[in-house]
Amino acid sequence: MARAAAACRSGFPEIAPPVPDGRAGPSGDGDGARTRGDVTGSGAHGDFPRIGRVGLDGLLVSFGDRLSEAGNRAALAFRAAVERETPAGVEESSTSLVSVFLRIDALCTDPGAVARAMQVLLDSRDWYAEPLPEGRRLWRIPTVYGSDLAPQLGEAAAEAGLTPEAAMAELSRARMRVQTIGFAPGQPYLGELPAHWDIPRQQALTDRVPVGALVVAIRQLVLFSVSTPTGWRHVGQTAMRLFRPEAEVPFVLRPGDEVIFEAVGREAWERLRAEASDGGATSEAIR
Repeated sequence: MARAAAACRSGFPEIAPPVPDGRAGPSGDGDGARTRGDVTGSGAHGDFPRIGRVGLDGLLVSFGDRLSEAGNRAALAFRAAVERETPAGVEESSTSLVSVFLRIDALCTDPGAVARAMQVLLDSRDWYAEPLPEGRRLWRIPTVYGSDLAPQLGEAAAEAGLTPEAAMAELSRARMRVQTIGFAPGQPYLGELPAHWDIPRQQALTDRVPVGALVVAIRQLVLFSVSTPTGWRHVGQTAMRLFRPEAEVPFVLRPGDEVIFEAVGREAWERLRAEASDGGATSEAIR
């Protein structure tokens, strides 16, 4: 959502002093969903969902203090509802793992009034049981597992208590939800894998992984949109270009989309990379 600010009424409403900021964690949420300075809170699931202030022009609607399928589902569904209803004063929205950030027009709108309107929307249904938004897509992305292209498959498999072959079979069959986009432009965090994939990050950084690298840690996969150092283990390699700054829609994947990283051999992958758009990746509507 991105809308031009509405024309201000004559004079400005009094804006309540901001409470301490809620802060997002470095990988999209982590402990960042544990928002300080709550404005309102329903208590339906412990202390969640709840609404907190973020600086002068932001609200953070949080559905948990750690990643869960239900919390992620709630965040995606709530943001979709905000997008549909386009409430007055909300100029932009985005999701993290279990939260929705709302940027408000703080010059023309009382943040407290927006928070109260959001609380009414929160109280209107059980967001943890809501269906995922419409318009999502299922992507199938050809992936080489292991070899010199993705040299840490064996190490990650051992951490998960699997052989490399079993790890490749599991990862290539898993249907993973894009839980959020973060860290780099268009870069998805996908989850969740089974519990035995709750493996730690590395103690030291890998100097650099290439664009299209598939990495794993803490029951999640990340598909890199840029070449960068990482503490996650590099288990697969794709030829997918996720960030397209020249395009009208620069991010290929969207929160709520689903991805299957289908295993292919090295020769097939090289051919797809050279001949096919996006290394042979395809997509279809989820119905």
